[in-house]
Amino acid sequence: MYKLLLVEDEEDVRDGLVEEIDWVSYGFQVVDTAENGREAAELIDKHIPDVVVTDIQMPFMDGLQLAGWIREHYPTTKIIILTGFDEFEYAQKAIKLQIDEYVLKPFSSQELIEVVLKVKQQMDAEMSEKENVQVLMDHYRKSIPVLRELFLSQLVSRRMSSEEIREKSSSYGMELDGHSFMASVIRIDYVHNHLELQKDSVKAFSSGSLKHSEDRYLQLFAVLNIAEEICQRVEGFKVFIHLEDCVLLSALPEQEQSSAAQRTLAVLEEIRMNVHKYLKLTLTAGAGTVCVWPGEIHQSYQKAMQALDYRLILGNDRVIWIGDVESEHYESLSFDEMKEQSLIRCIKVGTQEELDEILANLFTGLHMTQLSVQECQVYLMEILTCVMKIAKEFSVEMEELFGEGTYPFAEIYKYNNLQEVRQWMGAICLKLMISIAQGRQTGYNQLVENAKEYIRLHYQDSDISINKVCKHLHISTGYFSSIFKKEVKMTFVNYLMHIRMEAAKESLRSTDQKTFEIAEAVGFSDPNYFSFCFRKKFGISPKEYRNGAGGA
Repeated sequence: MYKLLLVEDEEDVRDGLVEEIDWVSYGFQVVDTAENGREAAELIDKHIPDVVVTDIQMPFMDGLQLAGWIREHYPTTKIIILTGFDEFEYAQKAIKLQIDEYVLKPFSSQELIEVVLKVKQQMDAEMSEKENVQVLMDHYRKSIPVLRELFLSQLVSRRMSSEEIREKSSSYGMELDGHSFMASVIRIDYVHNHLELQKDSVKAFSSGSLKHSEDRYLQLFAVLNIAEEICQRVEGFKVFIHLEDCVLLSALPEQEQSSAAQRTLAVLEEIRMNVHKYLKLTLTAGAGTVCVWPGEIHQSYQKAMQALDYRLILGNDRVIWIGDVESEHYESLSFDEMKEQSLIRCIKVGTQEELDEILANLFTGLHMTQLSVQECQVYLMEILTCVMKIAKEFSVEMEELFGEGTYPFAEIYKYNNLQEVRQWMGAICLKLMISIAQGRQTGYNQLVENAKEYIRLHYQDSDISINKVCKHLHISTGYFSSIFKKEVKMTFVNYLMHIRMEAAKESLRSTDQKTFEIAEAVGFSDPNYFSFCFRKKFGISPKEYRNGAGGA
């Protein structure tokens, strides 16, 4: 079932098209209708329809302007134009905007159905090509030779010398040129349990329904195929499979790290949206730090894996950049790196049950029985040092963790056995986990309050946008959107509209300003659009509201 949005400013025509045509029988769901281009743009962001059927002549934003906006933001969406204008200049604009089909007014329901079905055939063909497992497998084998894949996996797995990177990249025809490098991990989200997907959660491929463990690999190849198509359209990106994830490698000319990161985040978001559209899968991407030479890519990859862990807090089906959730911290400790990273991850984003399990692994087993007394003491101090470094990173005072006047390393010698030390360290780690979680929530609250304050001070500016707010706060738009919506219970656009409308109501009640003056004062460059939004929100016009308020 394809999603369709109908845009028509004449209410009787709009209602007639919805009611007279049995859209479901033709394979379409009319997700919503709009009476002008601006309203349509908001609904497209909300529903992401497969097809938009739109009139040309409309207030605020006409059909061709809307088509241009769609091509910029949702290039795969099909566009059908309804128009009574068949002049050459309109045909020229339609061709330039890559309009898929058009219907000349006046038209019958059958004529519109024939055009819509023609577009449906195109979408069916596109979907069928992406769902053909054999095509995906063949494309994978031909596009990623074994040696090239091995080299890319080595880049994210270990430190490589500049000479080795130069020789291998040249041999495999994939020069790594640029000033900024970055690794990102793309992981398909599991549904409900760890390995099995619910039967209805993934659309069956053309060869039949996918089953159990084989699903995961076929889905991985399908995600890879979509990511490769996107990377072919933008320079500086390579995608490959490493272990059970897709990895996106960025090699960009930007010298400014924030610009390189934003380009990478945009590509990851496009991959996420297309995977959801064509495969009906959700995925979560973790983006690492930006480094200045290819030999540091493995460090960026480790940071990307850490960013991916934050899906436990922020939720899945999103892009998470390590720069949004963590700052640079600590040098590697000397005890086993795998155990160290497990403890760090758990204290930052884990649960009490996970902490108990990790501490059990740290304090039991052969590695403890083989230690001398001195080695055991050093081992425990290294664990404690790791905990203290995390506390320092998140600005948690030592007195808060260990008590006033306490010297942490001396505390180890006060206990009679390892079990007592383990219980003490467990309590310290748990206290640190709670403090970090509370600090993170405080950070979220402060971020949202700063954003609200900025909006309150600048809502009068007609060009205020989420990008301007994020630039002011020095964070990415994806991270800000998820936090703002979670804390405020509405989107940035809706909150901005709420602030403007409340300010307009106050001016209507307390001043003699004309409607167009109030519209400009609350950030609307078009007074007609202001009146439209006011009526849509409150059910009456500004003039009616003023008369009602004045007579109250």
